[in-house]
Amino acid sequence: QVQLVESGGGLVQPGGSLRLSCAASGFNFNFYHMGWYRQAPGKERLLIARIMSDGSTLYDESVKGRFTISRDNAKNTVFLQMNSLNPEDTAVYYCNAILASPANQYWGQGTQVTVSS
Repeated sequence: QVQLVESGGGLVQPGGSLRLSCAASGFNFNFYHMGWYRQAPGKERLLIARIMSDGSTLYDESVKGRFTISRDNAKNTVFLQMNSLNPEDTAVYYCNAILASPANQYWGQGTQVTVSS
């Protein structure tokens, strides 16, 4: 069965760091583009980082320079290294896998990240 399982969330102080992981199974990970979305209370879900199957990356302006997305195809895992966290980063973070042709995508259940002093 297809699974995307996020881990690594938690409570951190402003200026701190977290590393999120998303373990994928049940599909051909190497063919999929992977991404991280986040959704803060009362706000829309936002794509913050994408890593394509060829390794190219894209970041939302709000996290560029602070967050780094990476993937380990041998382990079917995508990561999000988050540095210099601030309270505005507080949200549920979701892992996403997407295929262009044929069109398909999968979602993880999300992991809570709270940045607070």
